[in-house]
Amino acid sequence: MNLSIVIVNYKVKDLLDNCLKSIFSNSENIKLDVIVVDNDSQDGSLEMIKNKYPQVNLIASDKNLGFAKANNLGFKQAKYDYILLLNPDMKLYPDTLENTLKWTNTNPQADVIGCHLVNQKGQTIPHVRQFPTFLDQLAIVLKLPHLFPNILNKYLQKNFNYSQAKKVDSIRGAFFLMHRKIYEKLKGLDERYFIWFEEVDFCKQVQKNGGEVWYTPVAKCIDYVGKSFAQVPRGVTQKYFKDSMLKYFQKWHPSWQYSILKIAWILGTLISKINIKPKIKT
Repeated sequence: MNLSIVIVNYKVKDLLDNCLKSIFSNSENIKLDVIVVDNDSQDGSLEMIKNKYPQVNLIASDKNLGFAKANNLGFKQAKYDYILLLNPDMKLYPDTLENTLKWTNTNPQADVIGCHLVNQKGQTIPHVRQFPTFLDQLAIVLKLPHLFPNILNKYLQKNFNYSQAKKVDSIRGAFFLMHRKIYEKLKGLDERYFIWFEEVDFCKQVQKNGGEVWYTPVAKCIDYVGKSFAQVPRGVTQKYFKDSMLKYFQKWHPSWQYSILKIAWILGTLISKINIKPKIKT
């Protein structure tokens, strides 16, 4: 088994340290290649990697490139047939990599693979999604889940069975395993997205090209969820989310849907200012 792991880091030195420790402690049977792209963290991450993990291929950017562009930069250095895009705020179990790769080797129909993500208490983190539709994204923009909590159940796949392997629309980009051939065929992640929607877009491209995205429960990984985002002011992250949503709809949906969502964001921004917020993680 061989695996290239690409990690994009932004201001989470301690979590990155734990992530790398879990990788190198649990990969005895795997030929491993680890690339870390640091998005100008300036928090001691570079020094930590150089001192503790000299085997890591470190790429230090002098600016924040965003998620898609930084991952594509790391991919150019990857050596092996399987590529895992892994967030720095993840911690592997002893059998995470080996079990996932074994499953992947016996399921050649799967071009992109996600595993069972859990929080620190071992509870399932729902991350399988249907592809975004106009109505569910309009509901998010207008903060409607605050008033109608079940309005996004279909989009969020509330009834998804995380104990069974299944072909799905999209998975969370925190643990995103794929064959090199599909990454090369699609020419990497679409760099028009700075953050958000890039993994959804990639899954959409996979489906459009006749490929398949799969979730499998054969392996677990602890996801500390969004620690890099916590370093960014809420208004800035909202802007990133808005820009990425609109770019996704401009690319994949009719122009009228894009236009309505663009107008709806004006109202959605006003609603945000009076503290009406959705009780969901989008």
